Amino acid sequence: MGTTKKKSSSADKGSWTSRAVQRDIEPGSIVDCRHCGETVKFQAKVRLRQIICNVYEKGKWVRVEHFHAECYQTAGEPHGAADTTPVMKHRGRAVAASA
Repeated sequence: MGTTKKKSSSADKGSWTSRAVQRDIEPGSIVDCRHCGETVKFQAKVRLRQIICNVYEKGKWVRVEHFHAECYQTAGEPHGAADTTPVMKHRGRAVAASA
């Protein structure tokens, strides 16, 4: 006996847009750069960055694209400026520490 929320109808359609975030390249990453076609790969001694984009078309998610950070700039930021906000890996610890 719970309550269920109904999905919104056409009011929400088109509200999702493509977005980009900048992240570290993690070990084991096996993706190709959408711009240059080369593998976006981890290098132990160099902290390289990648741009990860959630791509939406007509308000619906269709794919994820990966870019080397430099390639994203060269491509003219096709999904807008990348969000560079750091990832909070241990959110529970951060909340406990601030309390």
